[in-house]
Amino acid sequence: MAVKIRLRRMGAKKAPFYRVVVADSRYPRDGRFIEEIGTYNPMTDPSEFKVDADKVQAWIKNGAQPTDTVKALLKKHGVL
Repeated sequence: MAVKIRLRRMGAKKAPFYRVVVADSRYPRDGRFIEEIGTYNPMTDPSEFKVDADKVQAWIKNGAQPTDTVKALLKKHGVL
């Protein structure tokens, strides 16, 4: 089972809001997930990114792979 840390799109049309979730890579983007570990709102200025750093570290330690977008956000905010 390949576990990914990725974004789950929420919000209205043309007003995206994302939840950072841990999910099996076989599930659809907005489908079933294992755990919600944060949020990302690109519509605010500056963009708002909140994540539980302890949970992120624990999931990565257990083998979860962040997607490219999530990895960039985590690095930008000093979690990785």
